[in-house]
Amino acid sequence: MQTSFTLDRRNARIMGVCSGLSAKTGVDVLIVRIAVVLLTLFALGPVGVVAYLLAGWLAEG
Repeated sequence: MQTSFTLDRRNARIMGVCSGLSAKTGVDVLIVRIAVVLLTLFALGPVGVVAYLLAGWLAEG
């Protein structure tokens, strides 16, 4: 397991945020992707999209 959050470009679909979270936590990437989509649709709305993009931008640098 990694010590810090990094993007996983090898298993990425959009930016690699969900696959990076999956590698960091050890949870299956499909579960992480479904959780992010459901949270964005039903709880966070546009804030979820901005948070996703921000996480991808910050982890890249």
